[in-house]
Amino acid sequence: MDVPMSIDYAEVAPGIGLLTLNRPPANALSPDLLAELDEKLRGAVKDGARAVVLAGQPGLFSAGFDVPLLLTLGETAMQSFWRTFFEVLRTLATSPIPVGTAITGHCPAGGTVLSLFTDYRIAAQGEFKLGLNEVEVGLSMPPLVFAAFRRLIGARAAEQYAVAGSLIPPAEALACGLVDAVVPPERVVEEALTRAAQLAALPPNALAATRALARADLVDLFNDLSEDLYREMNVIWFGTETQTAMRALLNRIADNKKRADA
Repeated sequence: MDVPMSIDYAEVAPGIGLLTLNRPPANALSPDLLAELDEKLRGAVKDGARAVVLAGQPGLFSAGFDVPLLLTLGETAMQSFWRTFFEVLRTLATSPIPVGTAITGHCPAGGTVLSLFTDYRIAAQGEFKLGLNEVEVGLSMPPLVFAAFRRLIGARAAEQYAVAGSLIPPAEALACGLVDAVVPPERVVEEALTRAAQLAALPPNALAATRALARADLVDLFNDLSEDLYREMNVIWFGTETQTAMRALLNRIADNKKRADA
């Protein structure tokens, strides 16, 4: 049976691609979505795109990992998930063309992680939250992810936000450097595409060489990717603390839904 597509791709202008996460209701990061994202990012480059923007739906970029699905996976399948997840981050970090993120709304955990490895981040103004709340849900932050977080906002701020598992509003994300601009929700994709077009219009060889220099530290984070990392992530994931916290999170979500529906 064919797997439904979770990402829409459109060339919105010559050489400018728009990848839109489209996996209702929350654009949760499943193994299939991540594999499709990796494939479409690579495909856009192969097809001659000069710049790409990754966007979500109005009000929501991504709710992060598809926890209900991931909790059903055995150790082998979960290790494969980690491999796919980190390979997507590598594809973003090493992309030969600029990739921007249009953070169209809420963007906790895995959603924010994806954005860390792109060239720039434009966030929607409003009552939205973004950030890395891994500690809050019992998941240790991978060193590679923390290093990318620290690269954007500095060592002290990264320590404070990561240790507390903080989710912050767009204005605070702008102030600390986690995003590059905050605009009204109806303009967030447009602004991200405008920046993509500006970068794509630059002399391509000079752009590529300078991006490679500027992003070398980010790319170097992937030098030590190995099965050892995926096994270590599995140990954490299947540990009692993480499993208990994740299931408690699902219970809270279910309780909130019941109250909302009452």
